[in-house]
Amino acid sequence: MFSKILIANRGEIAVRIIRTCKEMGIATAVVYSEPDRNSMATRMADEAYFIGGSSASQSYLNVDSVLLALSRSQADALHPGYGFLSENADFAQAVADAGKVFIGPSPSAMKVMGDKISARKTAEEAGVQGVPGRSHCVNSAQDVIDFAQEVDWPVAIKAAYGGGGRGMKVINSASEAESGIESTQREALASFGRSEIYLEKYLSWPRHIEAQIAIDKFGNGIFLGERDCSCQRRHQKLLEECPAPGLSPKVRQAMGQAALKIAKHCGYENLGTIEFLYEKDKFYFLEMNTRLQVEHPVTEMTTGLDLVRLQIEIAAGQSIKDKKATFDPNMHSIECRINAEDVSGGLFSPTPGTITQFDTPGGLGIRLDAGYQSGDSLPSFYDNLVAKLISWGPNRQIAIKRMLQALTEIKIQGIKTNIEAHKAILDHKDFQDNNYSTKWVEEKLNFSNISSLETTSPNKQLALQEQQIQAEVNGKLFNVKLWISPNSQLPQAIPAQASKPLSRSSRKHHGSASKTVIAPMQGVITKIAVEVGQSIAQGEIICVLEAMKMENNVLADQNGVVKEILVSVGDSLSNGDTIIIFE
Repeated sequence: MFSKILIANRGEIAVRIIRTCKEMGIATAVVYSEPDRNSMATRMADEAYFIGGSSASQSYLNVDSVLLALSRSQADALHPGYGFLSENADFAQAVADAGKVFIGPSPSAMKVMGDKISARKTAEEAGVQGVPGRSHCVNSAQDVIDFAQEVDWPVAIKAAYGGGGRGMKVINSASEAESGIESTQREALASFGRSEIYLEKYLSWPRHIEAQIAIDKFGNGIFLGERDCSCQRRHQKLLEECPAPGLSPKVRQAMGQAALKIAKHCGYENLGTIEFLYEKDKFYFLEMNTRLQVEHPVTEMTTGLDLVRLQIEIAAGQSIKDKKATFDPNMHSIECRINAEDVSGGLFSPTPGTITQFDTPGGLGIRLDAGYQSGDSLPSFYDNLVAKLISWGPNRQIAIKRMLQALTEIKIQGIKTNIEAHKAILDHKDFQDNNYSTKWVEEKLNFSNISSLETTSPNKQLALQEQQIQAEVNGKLFNVKLWISPNSQLPQAIPAQASKPLSRSSRKHHGSASKTVIAPMQGVITKIAVEVGQSIAQGEIICVLEAMKMENNVLADQNGVVKEILVSVGDSLSNGDTIIIFE
């Protein structure tokens, strides 16, 4: 077994892996970026190593920095978590070349299945039908239009190396094709380091169901049940449950067999998830995630297995022959992703900020996997997941009731969250009657009466005088304990950060609000869609603002002529900054 594992990730999943490692007696090291210097993960790990600046490309996607941290930590294995470099075959190979163990599949299997186009071909070879689509990369709007003429609109443009719902756009007409390609490529490059894209038919009312499998180095494979991940917005999952409600035993068995068949066909090892679209008692291969899934806790709750431990044991060469496929289709588990976002009007806009209070729920059948605590800040550079709230029970009805109670008990102040949206989903008759699809949240659910109240907690006098701080020496963090007065403030060394001066006059206030367009959230400008002197109509796109790994179109709220543009591509904006001024 391993003596130390480096966790090349952040937030909730880094904390999750640390906990299992501690239970197994394995030392932990984590990497961290500038905004994550004092994160919950760095506080919990035995060691922490600095890998770069704020953006993902400067830090968690920086292969050289992560490999240097791996060498300095002297860990004998690396766990990539999910996202970032977790499905990067070249990175996995580099870890192996460094004489370390990558906790995941082999680079060759990852190459086959991590590339969504290659995965489609593999599924076909294994005899599993995929969603109608192109099994090659596309580059032009005409490619999209030609494909739509064959299968009809809408069409999905997807990142070939993507996952987690990012790097995907639904195109409803030829006029949207060019901008859809550009946007998908930008998201794919920013999130996964590669911009290749491909096409699939966008089904009319499908459910998103995925099969969890595990295969060891000896070819022993087990199917650990399926998860329904159909409650989505912007093609990103909000709520997941296990098992998929209403799925017949016959379909479940066929889906599990298909998943194992695909995985074994490419010589896959370790934990993996085969995703399917399900419609009218038929399922179609969608893609394979060659890593741990965000929603893995619902499988753990219905099998009794620790999937992170299972990953580590397989990577260490242990057999899973004696592991029981303990999936119980009668037990039910639900996971709600608690995100920092404003759901008002159904917008689900990312809202980074500082958590001033975090009261956690409890009770039978409740679990909370969080990456933050009271006082922690959520940076705008990464995803907006605060925590995962999980319920389970002997049936779906009880799991729903326990989750609703837990959502009532959980209190997060200082930032806006989607807690009220989860209540609306779970309370809805369509959800309780299993009458929903991947489009249901956005097309059928009404969030007009839901508000995401941003509140702050009163200042509290600390009862304890013990305080723990961190000191960084050559990029490695050390925890130092001090005893101080509750009202004392420790000096902090704030690293100098390069900042671009505003190229024009101040963004904060420029004329009356009626003649300006302001940033609705904190984020980075990735595209400017207008020019000075251009006439624009209400509802037209002014620019694209990327916040917490999601692209958001900023629209004109009036007709007018652009007088001045106060931003440039790459600028970081705060909520309320002026973007353009009208004549």
